[in-house]
Amino acid sequence: MRIVIGEDSVLFREGLARLLEDHGLAVVATAGDASGALEAIRLHRPDLAILDVRMPPDLADDGARAAGVARSEFPDLGIVLLSQHVETRHSVDLVGGGGFGYLLKDRVLDVDDFIAALRRVAAGGSALDPEVVARLLVVRRRDSPLTLLTARETEVLGLMAEGRTNAGISSRLWLTERTVETHVSSIMAKLNLPADAHDHRRVLAVLAYLNSRATAF
Repeated sequence: MRIVIGEDSVLFREGLARLLEDHGLAVVATAGDASGALEAIRLHRPDLAILDVRMPPDLADDGARAAGVARSEFPDLGIVLLSQHVETRHSVDLVGGGGFGYLLKDRVLDVDDFIAALRRVAAGGSALDPEVVARLLVVRRRDSPLTLLTARETEVLGLMAEGRTNAGISSRLWLTERTVETHVSSIMAKLNLPADAHDHRRVLAVLAYLNSRATAF
């Protein structure tokens, strides 16, 4: 896997590059600002771009905007946004196309999970930070079908939105896969989502529904 990193903190950028290389991933370029990251993406055509949401020149949402440009130019590019805080508005436009992740920076410390998330996104899947998912799940309207979900179904939905398979959910919640399948079927029915939406497409369908009823933060 070939990766471009866009991150303005030199220590974090170099540390992340070393971590990825130590795990057999090829970091083909790094950049300290949004424009430099875009140039590196255009030059190297990587499999995955890891971008900090807030980068120079404005230190606002430059990285997220660069991600949007990169996605429009390279639809198959996997994109992972990193942020210090939960800012769910940036997930709305990008998550619908697959190959997208939104993670808080401290998730990098869980190395195995972080590397697995990068591989999943590069393969076209999704990886949303649990705190981002939780924020989306909390924002409900009174007339939303989300209010129909049980506590366990809400928990399962959150793990689905993180990009986890039924097997992964089963392991996390100590449930049988058959039980997880039953919860997923119930969730799909209550949210009026396609029963045959598998893998990351299932996640994207769920997130698209949630995002349509979530406010921007």
